Amino acid sequence: MAPLRYAKYEATLQDLDAADLMRMLQDRLTGSGFDQDPFDPDPEAGTTMQDLYEAIAQALHDADLLPDDLLEEAFEADDWMDSALGRTVRDLAAKLEAAGFVRAEGGRSLADAAAEGDGAEGEPDDPADATFALTDAAADLLGQRTFEHLVGGRGGDPGGAHRTRFTDAGVEANGASRPWSFGDAMHLDVAETFKSALARGGADLTLEDGDLHVLEADRSETAATVVMLDVSHSMILYGEDRFTPAKQVALALAHLIRTRYPGDVVKFVLFHDRAEEVSLAQLTTARVGPYHTNTAGGLEVARRLLKRERAAIKQIVMITDGKPTALSMPDGRVYVNAMGLDPLVMGRTLREVAGCRRDGVVINTFMLARDPELVAFVRRVSDMTHGRATFTTPRTIGETVLRDYERGRAQGGGRNLN
Repeated sequence: MAPLRYAKYEATLQDLDAADLMRMLQDRLTGSGFDQDPFDPDPEAGTTMQDLYEAIAQALHDADLLPDDLLEEAFEADDWMDSALGRTVRDLAAKLEAAGFVRAEGGRSLADAAAEGDGAEGEPDDPADATFALTDAAADLLGQRTFEHLVGGRGGDPGGAHRTRFTDAGVEANGASRPWSFGDAMHLDVAETFKSALARGGADLTLEDGDLHVLEADRSETAATVVMLDVSHSMILYGEDRFTPAKQVALALAHLIRTRYPGDVVKFVLFHDRAEEVSLAQLTTARVGPYHTNTAGGLEVARRLLKRERAAIKQIVMITDGKPTALSMPDGRVYVNAMGLDPLVMGRTLREVAGCRRDGVVINTFMLARDPELVAFVRRVSDMTHGRATFTTPRTIGETVLRDYERGRAQGGGRNLN
């Protein structure tokens, strides 16, 4: 038998796991626009294929994964995308697509782009024109990472559900058994059921309704939550990135609900000059724009979304750093008064708040600024809907919002103003 020879295994960039690469890209892909000119932010920045390729290359460089010869060739090339580094980056982008984390929009797939980079026939798309989007799988992965970071940072582990003092036949058994009643979920207590049947029928075992026993469980009320995120200009304007932490909180909250509160629903609304619902994947790449603050529009969209839900608990979690300054008019125009406290804007906004109160929707507001006018406005909103007004910071907002969701009352890093 020939002797075995062993050699050191040298990993290559192609061995990089797609999930690990996504984690390396998190900060670049989920940025808020804080790295742009704060006086002229572009809400569409960072969405082209070229942006994705550059983000991958930068992540590899930051992680010290690029060999010197690969970097040297890229620097000497007229276009680094034509070098071996460019081909490697295209291959890694295609790997992200194959793993279900990104998708190309309005053009060839990332796999096709990688093949074209290797000399396959076909006219390649200009990566500066073609765009990409993150998927729900990517948003979930990034939300998990943010959630674990927040939980690890505070030394706790959220869990449980929105408990009540009642019991029901459900899936979270508390050990007690009782006869089945019409309407109970069939979480069958097999031992007690067969014990009852044997006691009644002897050796001729048959099951009847009276034999059925179910395990009692803690009944959990379901909650429907709309997270309203302010995308106005001020979220990045004053030397502080307030939007990225707020967005990360939304991702973490979505992960918390999916894994710990599967009966709950969470939706997302961005409010700026106007307001619109966005998916979790769209939220992940949302950026601040040169916008004002249309709080009334955000409340209107959020209230409409909550009307469709049959949850016992309905709430709006509003994260903002400014008072209302914009309003959508019936003819489609946007009325703006950047000074704030405009009677027309405030009147429409408070009418939406009153609508939330009529619908039984609680508004809990997390303020990222101490502006006295904002504090006064938010205090009034909270009083009208029996919600909470909490001052927090970009550093503490994650812990504050997650604790609030878990415990049903404001705790943690914020200061309750009620």
